[in-house]
Amino acid sequence: MSGHSKWSSIKHKKARTDAQRGKLFGRMIREITVAARQGGGNPDTNARLRTAVQSAKSVNMPADNISRAIKKGTGELPGASYEECLYEGYGPGGAAVMVEVVTDNRNRTSSELKKVFSKCGGNLGSVGCVSWLFHKKGLVVVEKSKCGEDELMEMSLDAGAEDMRVDGDTYVITSDPGDFEKLKEALAHKGIEFMHAEITFVPDKTVAVEGKTAEQVLRLTEALEESEDTQHVHANFDVPDEMLEKLAADDEA
Repeated sequence: MSGHSKWSSIKHKKARTDAQRGKLFGRMIREITVAARQGGGNPDTNARLRTAVQSAKSVNMPADNISRAIKKGTGELPGASYEECLYEGYGPGGAAVMVEVVTDNRNRTSSELKKVFSKCGGNLGSVGCVSWLFHKKGLVVVEKSKCGEDELMEMSLDAGAEDMRVDGDTYVITSDPGDFEKLKEALAHKGIEFMHAEITFVPDKTVAVEGKTAEQVLRLTEALEESEDTQHVHANFDVPDEMLEKLAADDEA
């Protein structure tokens, strides 16, 4: 798993704290609204909406907020008109970076992201400049303490997983996006908790960065994630584990 995927896992642990700032709630509301607009307001028949609602509940978003977001998506309540966009560029050390956004003003978002890339030593590129380096996958991360490796691998492969590997104190399972829900349901049925699960972009290869370059690329990632319209940031950098843990500890201090 790339260093950025590990960084995402570390950041995920802080989701409840982030939710108190309100920004995470806003991000999730946009995802719920777009999912409902595209696939309808019933989570039972709309897999994307079901995943979005589950994520919102995991950080204790009030049910009323979730309901209003769904109704705005289906048109039952008035709301902003959002569109999904994918921005691509390069970070320090040549790392490929993709930013998924949901915005009601594409010009504002483009201008803001261009400034963030430039300020943090990167460059916003043209459409397609780095997306060819990534493939969309279902990604599930399980702590080793939750299940034995052989048992988890057998269960995951039976549920449609493509691969499972050990990464530090976790198991990382990948699947085709179409098998993602089936995989999560199989784990839940066996009572196996996972650190986080998402459909994400997984890089075909990674770029190793260390020292000051690693700090710069992580600073770029965090700055992009802080942007109001950002939903997800994907990158192919690989940072040493000890640096990730140190930066995470500094961030929590």
